[in-house]
Amino acid sequence: MRFYEYEAKALLRKQGVRLPDGGTAETAADAARIAGEIGGAVVLKSQVLSGGRMKAGGIKFADTPAEAETACAEILKLPIKDQMPVNVLVEAKAAVAKEYYLGVTFDAVAKLPVMIVSDMGGIDIEEVAETHPEHIAKVHLSTLHPFSDFRAKEAVASLGITGGELNQLTRVLAQLVRTFLTYNLTLAEINPLGKLEDGSFVVLDCHLDMEEEARERHQAAVLDGLGIGADETRQGRPATEFERRGARVDSVDHRGVAGRVVEFDGNLGLVIGAGGGSLTIFDAVQKYGGKPANYCEIGGNPSVLKACELTKVILSKPGVEKIAVIMNVVSNTRVDIVARGVIKGVVESGFDPAEKIAVFRIPGAWEAEGFKLLEKYGVDYCDRTVSMAEAARRAVEKIGK
Repeated sequence: MRFYEYEAKALLRKQGVRLPDGGTAETAADAARIAGEIGGAVVLKSQVLSGGRMKAGGIKFADTPAEAETACAEILKLPIKDQMPVNVLVEAKAAVAKEYYLGVTFDAVAKLPVMIVSDMGGIDIEEVAETHPEHIAKVHLSTLHPFSDFRAKEAVASLGITGGELNQLTRVLAQLVRTFLTYNLTLAEINPLGKLEDGSFVVLDCHLDMEEEARERHQAAVLDGLGIGADETRQGRPATEFERRGARVDSVDHRGVAGRVVEFDGNLGLVIGAGGGSLTIFDAVQKYGGKPANYCEIGGNPSVLKACELTKVILSKPGVEKIAVIMNVVSNTRVDIVARGVIKGVVESGFDPAEKIAVFRIPGAWEAEGFKLLEKYGVDYCDRTVSMAEAARRAVEKIGK
């Protein structure tokens, strides 16, 4: 789950990271007031979840409150990658002498968190890695031992940074690491971290992503305080109403998973699951020329109600012609329960299961009972002798008829 910049900075502030003076503006008049309180030049930044704000005109500068008011009015009307800003962040413009990059993410190869530091901030870290690899330092974090600021100092010092600059950068990097660990983030980066003309450091821009599974742990203490509801999923853009409905389905009860819905512009609804299997199924549908209407995850033995409500959400999406119900071989999910829930959802949506379900492929526990139910309603199903990819192909073929 991605945070807006103003939300990310609020979390960094909790760890003691120094930020520019400022606030968020809902209206142009708010921007003028904040600029007047700052009493100097300001920068105004569109609060969207996508990148490319500067190129799109979503970042502007102003020297007076009147200029800030005009700039804010323009930004609030400006869509960036089809996203309208939720507000505008107004901050004091900093006199920057040098820019740095600080980041913490997870190294999938090493299977450890890793700190990344560069003395070439303000540009994409991928570009720095490709053109100037000597300006990047990487130091892994232990998952067994408590984090020590000394590890942060090692990362910064490896770039040849010494003295007071080393101490200050170490402190900011250590605060960023603690933010990463405290809030179960998958990515925490400050780019750029500005060294001001007086020698101090301040966060100019930042980016935080939270592990989806950690949301419930932090909902009451963190997300509620930021005004982020439990049904507000974010993946590089605000959640659609369709996705919010899917998220609400998963909160019906604690049993299993039936949600994590992502909306796409297709005609084949998907009820899919089994870990990485859901991604494999989604890719297979596209490989065979199908157009998925959604991505979702189902598994862990969800209740009949959850399977039913997820099915109804997917069928409610305009343009969905049929649904495909496909999972890997599962031992912790009862086939009969999922079959009963999906059929119930189809019937309650006013459709004939035999016509609306293109294919049902969930082999596993209680499959004989599940298959009997599918036969009763005339649903085309297949067992484990048919691969997930083949099941996806069959579903796409039926859509094409």
